Amino acid sequence: MKYTYFPGCSLEGAARPYDRSLRRVMALLAQDLEELPDWNCCGATMYMSVKETVALALSARNLGLAERRGGTLLAPCSACYTTLLKTQRCLKELPRMREQVEAALAEAGLPCGLSVPVRHPLDVIVNDVGVGAVARLATRRLDGLKVAPYYGCQIVRPGPAFDDPDWPTSMDDLFTALGAECVYFPDRVRCCGGMLATTAPALGEELTANVLDCAARNGADVVLTTCPLCQINLEAHEARGDGRDPIPVFFFTQVLGIALGASATEMDLHRSLVPLGGRLRAALGA
Repeated sequence: MKYTYFPGCSLEGAARPYDRSLRRVMALLAQDLEELPDWNCCGATMYMSVKETVALALSARNLGLAERRGGTLLAPCSACYTTLLKTQRCLKELPRMREQVEAALAEAGLPCGLSVPVRHPLDVIVNDVGVGAVARLATRRLDGLKVAPYYGCQIVRPGPAFDDPDWPTSMDDLFTALGAECVYFPDRVRCCGGMLATTAPALGEELTANVLDCAARNGADVVLTTCPLCQINLEAHEARGDGRDPIPVFFFTQVLGIALGASATEMDLHRSLVPLGGRLRAALGA
């Protein structure tokens, strides 16, 4: 399969391991990624709070570029994925807003992109490639590795989504098939604190700590996430330390890549802010 790839700003910066590992994983799964030419910031949430029309036009420009190319748009960042879907929904439901955005994009000869499918890589890997096919392609078992699958509060909300909004299991199914043990993790869709780390630090820190404490209580060796902001919030908290052994926080594609035969260096495990213990190093080939 061929997908139009929208990396977004985070994957070209602090979340570069997500970009590198995703590209490698998709190649190992024989899925073709073609980066969307001339893409721009999706607008995330801050643009919406400043000027909704401009924010929707900014996001719709990416959708229009993708629609003109045809095929499916793949967005790994949870904020990008959610923003692109929100833009489509708003423009379909708000005719006056759509008219303004259409007029803006017409200046560049672009459509609004209301028909282009927007997918998350986890959805594609589990539902297009298939859990069984991934397991058959794996060259390294993850036996003995205890993972806490952290979906965050965006990629399965609001619906309709590719997994259950309250108890998603896509990552659980995938990594269980690869030999890992997915621990009981009721905080799997709790907010990590998001941008509260900059606007209300005390509250943001509390939310981040709640997620990690839940993973630690249930014996996780590693937390796996699908979101750049979640990853840096959780990893930075663990790197600062809070009196217990810190838990590494990886993008799900980094550990999936290990199972598919990529090296720890290719998956950027050495960039973790949290030192990997000996047993974890052995499990991940690091």
